[in-house]
Amino acid sequence: MMIKDLKSGNSFTEISGEIVSIGETRAFASQRGSGKVASAALRDDEGEEVRLSLWNEQITQVKEGDHITIENGWCSEWQGQKQVSTGKQGTLKVGK
Repeated sequence: MMIKDLKSGNSFTEISGEIVSIGETRAFASQRGSGKVASAALRDDEGEEVRLSLWNEQITQVKEGDHITIENGWCSEWQGQKQVSTGKQGTLKVGK
């Protein structure tokens, strides 16, 4: 799937691209638990970009320039921008 085809509020089978930037890691706490999160930018082969949420151990698994694939992920919207993550069931793989 390409970034332009993502629909907010829907799952997707697979998306891949290059990590072009990673923001600061932030701590969070909610009723469901606590941990760390960082926002990154993911660019696909067509040059489209989307915000990527990296959770806990995912933050240290990737670096700028890495090519990643997310399988069984989730697309949502935050402050008017689409964003993707592995969600509860997905996986993040580094490398082509």
